[in-house]
Amino acid sequence: MAPRIDGFNVPEKIDDLQKTTTQAQSSQLKKEGKLDLPIRWRNVAVFAALHVGALYGIYLCFYAKIQTLIFSYLLYLGGALGITAGAHRLWSHRTYKAKLPLRIFLGMMQTLALQNSIFEWSRDHRVHHKHAETNADPHNSKRGFFFAHMGWLLMKKHPDVIQKGSRIPLDDLLADPVVAFQKKYYKTLAIFTCFVLPTVIPVFWWNESWTNAYFVPAILRYIVTLHFTWFVNSFAHMWGMRPYDKKINPAENLFVSMGAIGEGFHNYHHTFPMDYSTSEHGSVYFNFTKFFIDFMALIGQAYDRNKVSPAQILARRKRTGDLSRQTDQEDEVEHEHDY
Repeated sequence: MAPRIDGFNVPEKIDDLQKTTTQAQSSQLKKEGKLDLPIRWRNVAVFAALHVGALYGIYLCFYAKIQTLIFSYLLYLGGALGITAGAHRLWSHRTYKAKLPLRIFLGMMQTLALQNSIFEWSRDHRVHHKHAETNADPHNSKRGFFFAHMGWLLMKKHPDVIQKGSRIPLDDLLADPVVAFQKKYYKTLAIFTCFVLPTVIPVFWWNESWTNAYFVPAILRYIVTLHFTWFVNSFAHMWGMRPYDKKINPAENLFVSMGAIGEGFHNYHHTFPMDYSTSEHGSVYFNFTKFFIDFMALIGQAYDRNKVSPAQILARRKRTGDLSRQTDQEDEVEHEHDY
């Protein structure tokens, strides 16, 4: 998921669709099952400017203070956790439960990432899982790499996304006061957290220049976070192994897992979306998000972590997956069944 720069409120009822879709387009949809959706030129302009700023930020990395570079990486890590451990594994899928202090922290970090509110992010992600690789999928990978990566943010949503999205249960999200508060004040909170604070802190704490502070920990860090989130929608839906379900597009992509702190084990995740770890491998196997959740459980902030058993994994792989490469856990399960 990622932000729509031109606005934060999505029409949630099919009636709102009539404002942006003509009768001719609706007729075309029925006949062809697809639409030539209007481009959001404001989004194109904003993303173009942000990417130019990010390129300048790369240049400034050679002149920024070491404190600024470390600060930028820590902000990236925090924002990534806000998406992976927060919007994704906690709020979208309810794979574990978190106490209020942890939910507040993850809400702050998710705001730092500026990828729409927790409510919108979770809604779109639930639609993505329920209608993956169809017109109702916000970033349908069957429409090509660029569309799945970021093109879907540069044009109006397909009518099916809006229609099917309006039917997704979301009451549990607004029942959380952290989600409700963030949704109410999201615009102000996001701009302040994503751009203002990352710029002001380096200037006043270690006397960094305003230029370096703005373009490195604010702009460059933000764009890097976006692209690694987008890689889950593009790379991890196109290239990699499919050991758990050969019939779906999501794949195991180690490159994405390395950059998205554990979100690239995508064939596993779409096969077992209820698993908090999104992988059958341990935390040390490029899954920092699992390590973070486990540490939060150790100090009493996370609990009721859902995990799929090795026996369930093996049974599913036998039914829909690829057994040519078995894991050590699966070897143990089969060995136990021999007795």
